[in-house]
Amino acid sequence: MDGRGRALDNIFVERLWRSIKHEDVYLKGYDTVADLTLGLTEYFIFYNGERPHQSLGNRTPDAIYVAGVGGGASIPDHFSERGTSTLASTGQRRSAAIEEVDAA
Repeated sequence: MDGRGRALDNIFVERLWRSIKHEDVYLKGYDTVADLTLGLTEYFIFYNGERPHQSLGNRTPDAIYVAGVGGGASIPDHFSERGTSTLASTGQRRSAAIEEVDAA
C-alpha cells in the first residue's frame, strides 16, 4: 500500500478469496494439497458456471463471457465461421491459431 487508494486495488481479488474460503475451503477442510487442488478446480467450475453473481445481474460469469457484454469490453469471436477469420478483412495482425483455421 504505497499510495493513496491502493488498498482498493485489491478489493476484487480479496473478495474472491473470501468467497473461496467461506464457501469451500472452510467447509470441506482439505487434508492434502492434491485434495485441495481437485476441490478448488471443482469450486471454480461451480463459481464460473453455476453460481449467480449479484454484481452481474444474477448471471454467471460464463453467461456474461458468452454474451460478450462483460465489463464494457466486447469479446470478439474470431472463430465464428470455420475457415474464415474476422481479422482478415480488418487488416489486423493475425495469430498462428487463426492462420491455422484459415488454412484448414
